[in-house]
Amino acid sequence: MVQFENNAIFWIEVEKIKPNPFQPRKEFDEGHLRDLADSIRQYGVLQPLVVTRKETEHASGGLSVEYELIAGERRLRAAKIAGVARVPTIIQSGTTDPRLKLELAIIENLQREDLNPVDRALAFSRLAQEFGFRHTEIAKKVGKSREYVSNSLRLLVLPQEVLSSLSQGQITEGHARPLMMLADKKEEQVTLFKEIVAKKLTVREAEDVARHIAKDRLRKKLPPDPEIERIEKELSDSLGTRVSIERRQVGGGKLVIDFFSNEDLRTLLSKVHPAVSQETQPAKAAKNMHANSTEENGDAHTESSYVSHAKEQQQIILEEPKLESTPLLSPVAEPHEETIRAIDQEDLLREKKNDYSDGALYSVNNFTV
Repeated sequence: MVQFENNAIFWIEVEKIKPNPFQPRKEFDEGHLRDLADSIRQYGVLQPLVVTRKETEHASGGLSVEYELIAGERRLRAAKIAGVARVPTIIQSGTTDPRLKLELAIIENLQREDLNPVDRALAFSRLAQEFGFRHTEIAKKVGKSREYVSNSLRLLVLPQEVLSSLSQGQITEGHARPLMMLADKKEEQVTLFKEIVAKKLTVREAEDVARHIAKDRLRKKLPPDPEIERIEKELSDSLGTRVSIERRQVGGGKLVIDFFSNEDLRTLLSKVHPAVSQETQPAKAAKNMHANSTEENGDAHTESSYVSHAKEQQQIILEEPKLESTPLLSPVAEPHEETIRAIDQEDLLREKKNDYSDGALYSVNNFTV
């Protein structure tokens, strides 16, 4: 049991206090430390630090005293920044068991909610691996459930870049859960992590994507193709989103590109469009050349092709041409309207061919849609 010396507070010089070698907290935000230092300059250290006292006798007969920090490293660091010479401390007496030092440091940080999820998981891991604590024992020590401890420890299977982002607050512990669903698919895991950070996905959106990936994996019955997997990775890296290629047993397949908003879709299209435009330019140029050639050599068409083209044009005529707005006949021989309606459309076009060029006959002015 932890005992304190008369519950008294001692003022100890900051330079005589050594950091706790079992400190579970690895990340210290410099901005927060400066804010705490400003507060200490104005109000002082309001909460005492907890230290252990160690006396060492020298051969010369002298006695030296050392203090090792148990809890309060943020306050100690901020006090040094503020230029404070001494800080209030409570000296713990009795055991110097390393497990107790780590336990006290963890509990102190948990009570103050100072540990980020990664530091907390690492601290639980040390208690389990170095000191042989079971998950239920750790849970009892810190006042949490066994599931809480086990879920925290599971975070440590994530890639290092994900853990760094989690410890820095770029993603939350909620975002880490869907990532752990893809623990056996590291490339998909990293791709989803990058999407969460870049596109600021919510936890629900990240969970939906992870479930979609898991279902796709179950649906794929064909053995993995190294070439397909390589192309998937290259496309994912290039587009910055998840790309899935699903092969079919009969040949062919499906290419699926994930996006999460209209803006996201526009960004993807802007990345794909230049390549598509570059590939289609030769086809467009060839089409234009063909159109120009057809226009220049229109008079050389045979009557059979002329009539065939006329039949195709009949399919898009929705209203009969009005003679008063689009004169089809020459001023010399202008038939009556009743006569035109009686003539078969194909014969009419055949008669007009001899008097008008292709351009006049098929002008858009001759068709009302």
